[in-house]
Amino acid sequence: MKIRRAEEKDIPVVEKLLNEVLEIHAGIRPDIFVSGTVKYTADDLKRMFSDDSFLIYVAVDDKDEVLGYAFCRLQAQPHRDNMVQFNSLFIDDLCVDERARGMHVGQALFDHVKQKAAKLGCYEVTLNVWQGNDNAIAFYQKMGLKVQEMRMEYILDDRKK
Repeated sequence: MKIRRAEEKDIPVVEKLLNEVLEIHAGIRPDIFVSGTVKYTADDLKRMFSDDSFLIYVAVDDKDEVLGYAFCRLQAQPHRDNMVQFNSLFIDDLCVDERARGMHVGQALFDHVKQKAAKLGCYEVTLNVWQGNDNAIAFYQKMGLKVQEMRMEYILDDRKK
């Protein structure tokens, strides 16, 4: 297995995996995520893959077929006098094709992201995970991630409770 930057030829598989993630989220939170929609169009992905400001990696097998991806972005802490200033590498999305699960693809992607973050001088790697996405939570805990803070909600619209 090899980790490399995403390329235009990867778009069809990345679109499929993005859809799998969306459907997981729509199943957990149909009040927020719309099933059958897309997070990024093929044109969005083409632009993002060719833009060096997007850190998008794919894990590929020996035939260069995509097994999973990690969408990342560099974030600076907002300037506040009461907080230490540092950079973070934020994982916006990470997914492994179901045919490749159990092959440590997710771990390889996460390790690659940690190495890139270290090279960029980041203090940390962060991500968000939806409550109810138990498989993702267990995976991230296994990778050593800890809860940094909790975002809580009180839903006002009775139709969405």
